[in-house]
This record gives sequence, C-alpha cells and structure tokens, in this order.
Amino acid sequence: LQLGEVRISFHARGSAASPPPRAMAMRSTIGRARVASVRCCASTRVERNPNFAKLQAGYLFPEVARRRNVHAEKHPGEKIISLGIGDTTEPIPEPIMRALVNKAHGMGTLDGYSGYGAEQGQEPLREGISSKFYNGIVQPSEIFVSDGSKCDIARLQLMFGPGRTIAVQDPAYPAYVDTSVMVGDTGEMDSASQQFKGIVYMPCSADNDFFPDLDNLPATDLIFFCSPNNPTGAAATRTQLEKLVAFARKNGSIIIYDAAYAIFIEDENCPRSIFEIEGAKECAIETCSFSKYAGFTGIRLGWTVVPEALKFADGSSVQKDWIRLMSTCFNGASCISQAGGLACVQEEGYQAMVDLVGYYKENAKILKTCFEELGFSVYGGKDAPYVWVGFPGEKSWDVFADILAKCSIVTTPGSGFGPAGEGFVRASAFGHREDVLEAVERLKKNFEVKAKVA
Repeated sequence: LQLGEVRISFHARGSAASPPPRAMAMRSTIGRARVASVRCCASTRVERNPNFAKLQAGYLFPEVARRRNVHAEKHPGEKIISLGIGDTTEPIPEPIMRALVNKAHGMGTLDGYSGYGAEQGQEPLREGISSKFYNGIVQPSEIFVSDGSKCDIARLQLMFGPGRTIAVQDPAYPAYVDTSVMVGDTGEMDSASQQFKGIVYMPCSADNDFFPDLDNLPATDLIFFCSPNNPTGAAATRTQLEKLVAFARKNGSIIIYDAAYAIFIEDENCPRSIFEIEGAKECAIETCSFSKYAGFTGIRLGWTVVPEALKFADGSSVQKDWIRLMSTCFNGASCISQAGGLACVQEEGYQAMVDLVGYYKENAKILKTCFEELGFSVYGGKDAPYVWVGFPGEKSWDVFADILAKCSIVTTPGSGFGPAGEGFVRASAFGHREDVLEAVERLKKNFEVKAKVA
C-alpha cells in the first residue's frame, strides 16, 4: 500500500484460483477502512483543462454570497437585506402557478403523464412566445425552448467552438467572458488591465451613453450584447441597435443578444428584441428567459431564437447545427416548466406576469430615488431592475464592504462585471417591498448626502 493509492494484483500460477486468504483479509480490511478518515493525495493521468486555470478567483456571485456569510457569522441575529444577486423574491402569480400544479399533478395519472418531449420545446409554447413576445416577426420554428439563457450561452459557446474572436460590453454579465475563457477563446488575464487577452472589451459608460464606439472597434466573430444591460440597466435605443446590426453585417459577425430583461423596457424608443431591427435575422441570435419575467429562477425555463436566415461563412445553416447540438446535449425543458410557460403567454397569466414585473419596477424606482437623494450618480432603474450607482475614486469591493458593514445590505461590486465597472455597485430591485424600504432607511441613516457628480 502506498499513500494516495491502493493497488492489489493477483498473479495466478497454473489455473485460475480464488485469491489467497491473505488477499481476502486485505479486501475486508480495505472495505472496513472506507468508514475511516483517509488522507489521499492521489492524482489521475488526466491533465487539467488549461483554460480553467486562466479564470480569476471564483465566479462573482458565489464570492458575494461568501462575504455575506462571513458578515452574518460576525453579526448573528442581525437582518441582512440583499440587493445583490438578481434572484426573484415574490411568489409566482396564481394563474401561472395553477398551470404548474395541474401539470405536476397530471404526471401522477395515466392520462396526464408524459415522458420525453421535443428538444425544441412544445409547439403551443413556441407559438405563444412567437405571438406574445415577437408579434410574429420570429417564427415558432426559429424558437428553441430550454432551461434558461445562462445554459444556452454555454451551449452556444460549445456550438461555435474554440478559437473564436469575441467582443463583450464592459461592464457585462460575467458568464459571457467566463464561458469564452473556458471554451478556449482567450489568452491569459492581463493583471494591469484586468482584461483577458483575445477579448475585445467594449466600454459602455455614461460618457458614451452606455453604447460602444463601434467606429473604433475591430471586427470579431461573436459580439455579446445585453439590453437592457446587466449591470448598468441601460437599454439600447433603436438607432443604437441599427448601428450594431450594421456593424455586425459589415464585418460578418454574429451578435449573441441577451434580452433577459426586455419585459422591463418602458421606453418606446428602445426595442425589446434585436429582431425589430431590419437585417438582424442575418447576423443575430437572441436568448431570453422566464426567470425575471415570471419568477422562474427556480423553475428554469427560457428560449433562444436562431433564425433560419443565419449562415456560417461556408453558407451552412447555423440553425441546423443548433438543432444537432440541442438534440445531442439536451432532452428538452421540463414538461411541468413548459406548462407554466404556456400560461405566461396566455392572457390571464401574461397580465399577472406584467403586474409582477411592475412590482419590481417600483422597487427600482424607490432605490434609484434614494441614491439620487443621497447625491450619487445613478443610472438604470427605469427600463431594467438594476440601479447602477457610482462612487468615484473608490474601489467597488471596498464600497461593497462599507455598505455591508454599515447597513447590513448586500450589493454587487461593479468591478465584478468588468474593468469599466470599477467604482460602481449594482443594487437589485428583486426584493420584498418592506425590505427595500428598510434598506432605504438604513442607507439614508448611514451615508451622508454627497455632492452631485455630473
């Protein structure tokens, strides 16, 4: 026996025979040893994926949770209010919940039971998404129902494969960058700039109306773009999206358009879908989700639109490859989740969903007003559930720690979304109203009114 491994070999001489008694005794001892604490330093022959070694520390949100837990241990019994991770808090609306319950109950009956379904999703749901969210400009055959946008972003990376050139908004949802690193699209992290080599970071700030300067950007294979943006809350205007589509078509790029918060848009000049822009079907894929629409963060249901007109450089169909990938790697979204999704696109459920979104929008308005009254530079909070708050000259994690220490309020440090997020924190409107109002009281009590920053 050697530390870290157990190797037992029996070499029979002559005929095959049972292991000798001593070996049997060793087996018994080894079996009993399973209950003991064994220090093991074994390694396999499998090399680690070198791309994972490039990733910096942990994923943003688990790190936020870890620091929250440390604070809770130091202050037992103290109520911590979360304005951090964008997880919904209010119950699923009754018309939608009713559909989920009925389908779940039906699965326990002969008449209601169903097994594997179509990988692309149930046809009535795809038809409902086409009608309710796209007004028919996207065909049901172009809609692929899934277990959520985040999962589809990873699957898209798998479909496109390594070696692609990537552009991302800065700041942006960290999954775009991290999955690009994992799949092998990047070089190492540059410690000075805090950017991965091989990724084109597109700065989006108040100085450029939160839209990248496309005239000074190189062409890339893929462009990740989120509107309304997470974390800044900025929604792209029609004119801006027309520029983005023209830029992609000129350079032969494919836009991966994240519309996870589109239902929050109230500005009529800001499209809810990239496909409202002429020519987008020839250069864009759009992903969306019921997570923030109907409180499905724990139910898991979303969709991705892959247009029939979208082609690779050799003229082959992107959609056909997506179908091949989904049918290989995915067995379809839960039939129970899809029953809930179908209720979301029917009149009663849709109105209940809009009312739920309105509740969170009011939370956003309350938070935005609070930070404005305190004198901070504040963005978002109108067409999105996020409020983007500036603390010039300060480090995001320091601000996060200060707010947590003084107010027992969790926010999200802006630098976790990219270098351009340094000096900001994101406050999420996903919370109970009474908690949001209490958070406002704590913030006003612990932070002095600052001089307004232009």
